[in-house]
Amino acid sequence: MHSSKIISDLTLNNFKYRNSESKKVDSLLKEQISSWALAKKNYQDLKNIKKKEFDFDTFKITLQFNPGRIISSAAKVDEKSIKERPCFLCSINLPNEQKGLLCNDKYLFLVNPFPIFEKHFTIPQIEHKPQEILPNFSDMLYIAKKIGDNYSVFYNGPKCGASAPDHMHFQASPKNEIPVEKEINYLLDSSEIIIKNDLVSVYAISNYLRNFFLIESDNNIAVQHEFVKLYTAIQEQTRADYEPILNIIVSFDEVCRVFIFPRKAHRPKEYFLEGSKKILVSPAAVDFGGLLITPRKEDFDKINRQDIINIFAQTAVDKKSFQEIISKYKD
Repeated sequence: MHSSKIISDLTLNNFKYRNSESKKVDSLLKEQISSWALAKKNYQDLKNIKKKEFDFDTFKITLQFNPGRIISSAAKVDEKSIKERPCFLCSINLPNEQKGLLCNDKYLFLVNPFPIFEKHFTIPQIEHKPQEILPNFSDMLYIAKKIGDNYSVFYNGPKCGASAPDHMHFQASPKNEIPVEKEINYLLDSSEIIIKNDLVSVYAISNYLRNFFLIESDNNIAVQHEFVKLYTAIQEQTRADYEPILNIIVSFDEVCRVFIFPRKAHRPKEYFLEGSKKILVSPAAVDFGGLLITPRKEDFDKINRQDIINIFAQTAVDKKSFQEIISKYKD
């Protein structure tokens, strides 16, 4: 990676950078908006984003109309398409204006030029390696803790939301902007406790349209141990030959919380239809967390409560599979 892609502390000092990783990341965003026309326009456009909420009694789903996300939602992620395009996360292919912050000598914090949130970052590995969580999960915890006072970190698997499945990366969003982060305390009241001891708690949540797991602990070693067990159970149940399709969100407060959403499909069948029956929604971590992104106005206008139920019924693991994962995890 060329050093010209790494932004200097001296430059960030002009944007009131303070000695905090999350504040440093904030300063990166300010600098990039000031120096990169595309980023400036797209973050300004967020002010006009339309949203509407659907109430499901114990939780809400927020629909966001965000035309800038068409690039991600409509991304071709088949092997042939990936091979035929340059990797847009490799530093050599980044726009001239795009610069980043070095993290742990292994990752580069980049401002996401097509944001969902008012502060949205992509965090690719410097080296071009495939999107794969198991050998990189400890990095995810490290990064999430580093910026955990203000940000959460999320991961989209190579077959369920990553528009660059050929290049290992995470993303970061402002803490509690993904709805599940705020709703989890209420959801835990009706969750199944799979394991609970002095080191770690693992919960199964099945009253959320999307069946998912939560690992909670202030001990990183315990978190990693339980994650590997869950990952293995999901892989065995789904018979995945590579990585099981899953999305992950990590947030830090007094403890670390890891939200794990096992999947059975990348996109609902409506994604592939034509005409008025088409719904261009491609659920990833943010969507499974309760913020459903619609890049087309016609979809934003027509999607109803039943459509949302149907989208998640097709893409989230069903109740039977979820229970089988729990059984394998306990074995």
